[in-house]
Amino acid sequence: MSTIHFKKTVQGEVGPVVERLTAVLAEQGFGILTRIDFHTKMKEKLGKDLRPVVILGACNPGLAYEAYQKNSDVAGLIPCNAVVREIGDGQCSIELTKPSLMIEILQETEMAAMAVAADDRLQLALQKI
Repeated sequence: MSTIHFKKTVQGEVGPVVERLTAVLAEQGFGILTRIDFHTKMKEKLGKDLRPVVILGACNPGLAYEAYQKNSDVAGLIPCNAVVREIGDGQCSIELTKPSLMIEILQETEMAAMAVAADDRLQLALQKI
């Protein structure tokens, strides 16, 4: 069964896991464009408590530029979300959205190879963390 993301459970607290994830993504050419501390926003906006959840907007500029040149509609799919969620017992879940599935939305077969290349890089990053 296919999911929308690559997923891995790791030991550690959210802050250090986010730092490690940021470093391994950088090794694969991904920079972090955005950071949302989702749990903080839900507390601010709704007064609701959640376990820590951090959403990073990760982008490989070279691949993003190439994709944008082929179809500017891809801008709505950039950046790729990388989620770090505390799941308890000193563990976090890391979830990296699959670019290949996002590109399917555009029905651009020409861009499929680029998306698979991005998938491969994300999977490598996940293996290293």
